[in-house]
Amino acid sequence: MALRDPQAGPGSGRSAADRVLALLGAFDDAHRSLTLTALARRAGLPLATAHRFAGKLTEWGALERRADGRYEIGLRLWEIAVLARRGVGLRQAALPFMEDLYEATHENVQLAVRDGLETVYIELISGRSAVGVRTRVGARWPLHATGVGLALLAYAPPSVVAQVCAAPLRRFTERTIGDPALLRSVLADVRTSGVAVSERQITMDAVSVAAPVRGPDGRAVAALSVVVPVSEGRAALLAPAVRVAAQGISRSLPLL
Repeated sequence: MALRDPQAGPGSGRSAADRVLALLGAFDDAHRSLTLTALARRAGLPLATAHRFAGKLTEWGALERRADGRYEIGLRLWEIAVLARRGVGLRQAALPFMEDLYEATHENVQLAVRDGLETVYIELISGRSAVGVRTRVGARWPLHATGVGLALLAYAPPSVVAQVCAAPLRRFTERTIGDPALLRSVLADVRTSGVAVSERQITMDAVSVAAPVRGPDGRAVAALSVVVPVSEGRAALLAPAVRVAAQGISRSLPLL
């Protein structure tokens, strides 16, 4: 039975858990701090309800209230999040190989996992002179457009591929894959070569070379990529190094 807010009005239909999740879900990369009014609006809650629940979340540490009254995500959520096996275990196993790949390229090195129909970045190493990227740790991107996303999607269950192909494929540049038939062809190539290449799909100046990271049971549990400036033939040169690094992570992984 769902936990109900004891102060909710009749017919409100939202449990206390729903309201808490709505408040936490109001924050995103573009809204890292919110006034109480903005928090209530984005959560779809009455101002008094938002104030009451935000106070409880602040007491617990899930939210923090700044001196100017704005709310931010609190460190307590980070403490909980690092307990996720798909986060910490993967990062610990991957970081030595990511650092080696960074030292060899001095470009962006990224580690991501699949969550439903999206890619979630869980680690990133970037240098000052590396090509600019639009990703950050915790960021979510569609599976069809990024190197890590293509690597994950190529080895995802057929039902996941079918869902991605059935939905509109969001375009970021003129080079972003927008045709389901082309996407299926690209995924077949990834499975053949073991490497995914996403060229100019997110920005017109970058190419991502990615490879799957496999768990002890052979499933693709993550993907590793290096993102470099677009240059003739560079993706082919980087592919062996990315593939070897991903295989190294795979051999180091605990059972997830």
